[in-house]
Amino acid sequence: MTALIPTREGTIPFPISAVDKPCFTYFKVFGDLSKGTPVVCLHGGPGAGHEYMLPFAELWPKYNIPVILYDQIGCASSTHLQEKAGDKAFWQEDLFVRELDNLLDHLQLRGGFHLLGHSWGGMLGPAFASRRPQGLQRLILASGNASKELSMLGASVRRDELPPQHLEAILEAERTRNLDTAAYKEAMNIFNQRYLCRTMPPPAELLLGVKNMAEDKTVFGTMNGLSPMFQNGSMLHWTSIPRLPQINVPTLVYNGEYDASIDASQEPFFEKISLVRWIRFIDAGHMCHLEARGIGEKVLKAVGDFLTVPIEEQKFGERIQM
Repeated sequence: MTALIPTREGTIPFPISAVDKPCFTYFKVFGDLSKGTPVVCLHGGPGAGHEYMLPFAELWPKYNIPVILYDQIGCASSTHLQEKAGDKAFWQEDLFVRELDNLLDHLQLRGGFHLLGHSWGGMLGPAFASRRPQGLQRLILASGNASKELSMLGASVRRDELPPQHLEAILEAERTRNLDTAAYKEAMNIFNQRYLCRTMPPPAELLLGVKNMAEDKTVFGTMNGLSPMFQNGSMLHWTSIPRLPQINVPTLVYNGEYDASIDASQEPFFEKISLVRWIRFIDAGHMCHLEARGIGEKVLKAVGDFLTVPIEEQKFGERIQM
């Protein structure tokens, strides 16, 4: 866990016409927003909360990049909306776009900001960037997916790489829709150790994200479904692919060698965004920034360099491994 103390934290009112109560977005700022272009981090899940993204706060002391973390609506320290569980019409991309716009306006960031989206945040990120929002300067898509179809493909590809007994346990759970068997839970534990975060024991930040999702399954359950293996939620037919050519800012794409967000999920980003580079982190899972063995440090350096080195001095149109 980072030892950094936020320089500012609080809540931002976020009125939602379909909700009959006051709603708010919780946020933290690391650094001085007047001292540089900040990066706004979009967490995954959906519903995981900001804590597992805390290592990116180190961009402030190491690169003088102010960092903003926030909990998306429905999870962690922002307003929970369990009364909206199962409401697929409510839990759509536009809700989170409006929340992000609201945060940017409240913090007065339209003069310039960067976006870093991880996992589901790496799906929201390109959708938001394709709208060409005022102030966006650079975009980072970390283990994102260009479409839900590709996200599901990644889960099935990694599932099929499991040892036979664990694969069969997951297939049996698919057939019966029973996720409470010991065999299925063991199989998913192995899946997570291989493809979510390969660092053992799991980092404390990751456990906080897991806790957030376990305590309130409203957002994940409605948008995705029962689990990464059983997806029938409101995002089922979601895609950013037709919109990717509209992204007009320099973009860094990265994923892990053993990521559930497989290379096929990154290809549309690389092919359709005009100014883009792609890094694949060796021996990393889905949580590249939380991995030990020097991987997390490589991620932070790649992100810090991308956000600070002048664009004309960077190489685009290349895929590299590190």
